[in-house]
Amino acid sequence: MLKKYCLTFWSKMAEGLSWKGIGFIMIGAAICSFGIHNIHQRVGITEGGVIGLMLLIEHWLNLSPSFLTLALDVFCYLLAFKYLGGRFVKISVVSTLSVSLFYKFWELFPPMLPDMSGSPLLAALSGGAFVGIGVGIIVRQGGSSGGDDALALTISHLTRWRLSRCYLFTDFIVLGLSLTYIPLSNIAFSVVTVTISSLLIECIQKFQLPEMRSQMKKEIS
Repeated sequence: MLKKYCLTFWSKMAEGLSWKGIGFIMIGAAICSFGIHNIHQRVGITEGGVIGLMLLIEHWLNLSPSFLTLALDVFCYLLAFKYLGGRFVKISVVSTLSVSLFYKFWELFPPMLPDMSGSPLLAALSGGAFVGIGVGIIVRQGGSSGGDDALALTISHLTRWRLSRCYLFTDFIVLGLSLTYIPLSNIAFSVVTVTISSLLIECIQKFQLPEMRSQMKKEIS
């Protein structure tokens, strides 16, 4: 019964999305979750936003990222539904479920990459690359890999801040809280990985951004 319900829910969420788009979303989810599981969690270099908050909670409460990702994203999407429109949230639900499932999948295997604890700069660069490429592929399809985008847009709507400032605001709050379990030197490398991932996301999705804005405006109106 549960399996049938999950399949029905997935089919409704995926309705209207091309198989090509779903395929790219799953590829992006696999790349992003692979990097976080094999690099960020092992080395202690965190991300900002929802990903960093997930790693923070995972460290202190020992909860599985596959559960935390879903719970935090649902909360952010509930906040942002009114401002982003149904299509954005619909695509993002598909991508969030994909990321959560791939987290659970990677947890079934031992680490697949060498331990980079002795080379934190390399870990920051490679970790940022995995997240940036994976999330960039998902964002290019019109959704998000998690609640970061939804949360930043909600804050921007409420405060009238520039969107880039909202991203930095959430990132630095999470990085500050992460000092409770990550040394300051590692936080400095976290700034590197956040910068790398942000630049890659922007690079991959920049040609898609106008279409996303046009679609969002149509739905909001």
